[in-house]
Amino acid sequence: MPGKNGKRKQVISLAFVCIVASLIFTADFFIKRYFLLNHSFESIPVIKNILYLTVVFNKGAAFGILKGKTSLLIYTGIIFLLIFLFTIINERRKNIFFLIACGLIIGGAFSNLTDRVFLGFVVDYIDIKVWPVFNLSDSAISIGAFLLLLNEFKKPQKI
Repeated sequence: MPGKNGKRKQVISLAFVCIVASLIFTADFFIKRYFLLNHSFESIPVIKNILYLTVVFNKGAAFGILKGKTSLLIYTGIIFLLIFLFTIINERRKNIFFLIACGLIIGGAFSNLTDRVFLGFVVDYIDIKVWPVFNLSDSAISIGAFLLLLNEFKKPQKI
């Protein structure tokens, strides 16, 4: 059972995760809404033949799998977020990489889940032509997962 100082560190850690998650969620929310309202079904070249802002509505998961299974994806997302939050709370080795990674993953997952719940699809907009179109939330989830993986190889350091 953690003492007063342990509980304080846990609250600070969770607050940090929430701040990172909120930043990702908010940034992606406003980017998605801007493109949804102003550039639906458009493709805007940023760097010709390399990077485009192409607005698509993804009714599936990564790479378009489970297309049209919105309810399944919503329930799976909710279960994932609850399990992930439980894991964060119970993790003893909380360091900055772990906390940032968790914030990125939660912010990204919650943003895409919000799209599915309120729109029935996820708004994607980053198009590099050699990969399916994705969004900031997808990037945050991928970077967060990579940081968690790196963190597993790092010498344990508590903050």
